[in-house]
This record gives sequence, structure tokens and C-alpha cells, in this order.
Amino acid sequence: MDVIEDKWDWDKRFGAWNDADGFGRYPWVVNVHAPFTPARRALPMLNLALISTAGAYIDGTEPFDISSKDGDVEFREIPIEVEAGDLKYAAKGYDPAAVISDRNCQIPIDRLLEYQQNTVIGSLNSVWWSLSSHIPNAGRFADETAPKLAERLARYDVQAALIIPASKLCHQTAGVIARGIENAGIPTMTIAVDTEIMDKVRPPRTAYYDGKLGSVAGTADHSEYQRRILDAALRWIEPFDQPGARKLAVDLQTEVEIARGER
Repeated sequence: MDVIEDKWDWDKRFGAWNDADGFGRYPWVVNVHAPFTPARRALPMLNLALISTAGAYIDGTEPFDISSKDGDVEFREIPIEVEAGDLKYAAKGYDPAAVISDRNCQIPIDRLLEYQQNTVIGSLNSVWWSLSSHIPNAGRFADETAPKLAERLARYDVQAALIIPASKLCHQTAGVIARGIENAGIPTMTIAVDTEIMDKVRPPRTAYYDGKLGSVAGTADHSEYQRRILDAALRWIEPFDQPGARKLAVDLQTEVEIARGER
């Protein structure tokens, strides 16, 4: 299945888009159908990949280019041993304050390692993948990056991928990469807070809730909320039997916790 349907038309519309005009006239990707790969392993038996679009890079290395019309379509492989303090963020379209304060609100390495230790998941892959927060050229990204990233996941024998966007445009990037990965036979789950973009792009599996850009995996420094979001999203990977989106039942509980001062 095409990662971007009617891509020739999208390429034409993107070519006519002037990035100086901002995103008011941006040609968002719109798909009608969605690919789908059934989960073949239960959570306690699979090797899980984490893919983030927060624009993270290791301090001292080249940052993502967030100034060009196309954006930066390259990805970074970052070992899970890299500490939060060693990461920098090329952030565009979201406020990086939350992820700088607590990486787990966008890149939940610590939460997923807890899940590995408690056998909720079989293992967290030894590296995670970082994408730019600013990739307007979804067509180029679909053609060049999606197959390369899918190949890397296959080489690491990944059985499922968790994708977490950071900005509104990141939701499109996340949806495009999810479609490309599922085309390669690896099931995905995308956590989202912008349902409008997800409805346009149509990734195979989406878990959404009324959250905030820049802390899509849960409020910074609120580990219990992060666990609740991740737990519900991950446990939906296997039961999905067709493409779709489901709302996470986390909002009301969190409001009660905040009112009680439980953080």
C-alpha cells in the first residue's frame, strides 16, 4: 500500500507551497486507506522499538536542520544507555521545556526500561530512533526515510514499534513512518494528541487522548501518568485486528490526581 496516496498530486501541491507563508496553506497528507500488520507476538515476548520525532540528538553531534523547506529527513540511532542530560533538541513546532525537564514525557526510555524489568515487554531495543521535529516534505520522507528506517528495524529483529510525535507536523511524520513500517511487516502503535492530523494521515494504530504537544507521552515529572498512557497504548497493539484509533481513558483520572496534589 502507498505510504502517501496520490503522491504525485501531493508532490505538486508541496512544490507550490511557500514555507514563508507558514502552515495555513500547507498541503497536509490525506490518505483514505491504511496498511495493517497483525501483531505476531505478545508484549512479554517482543523486542520493542521506540521512535521519537522530538528532534533529539546527542550533545556534540550535528543537530537536525529545522530551517529548510524540506526539513531534515535523516534519522539518528541513539543507544538506550545515553543519558537524558546528554541530549539536545532541535525543536520546532513545540516547546521543548517539558522534554528538557523530563525526557520521558516525549522519549519514555526510563518507563520502557521499567516495563522490560517487570516483563511487561520482552525487551526495549538497544537503540532508539530520533527524527526531526520539522519535516514538511512528507513525500521525500516517505520515499527515502521510511524504507531505510524499516530496514534498520528489521535488522534489529524488532517485532513492534512505538511512535511518539512532538508537534502538529510531527503527527504527520509519525503517521507516515507508521505506514511505511507496517508496509514492511512490523506492527506499530502511534500515541497522538492531534486527532485531526491522524485522521488525515491514517496510521494503522493510534492511541489518542486530550494531551499537549511537547509532552505527548505524559506530563513531565508525572511518572504515574506516563505509565498509564504507555500501558494502555502498548496493550492495544495485539488486540487491534484492523486499522483504527482508540481513545485512552486517562484524562479524568489525571484531573482527579492533580486536584489531590498526587503527581
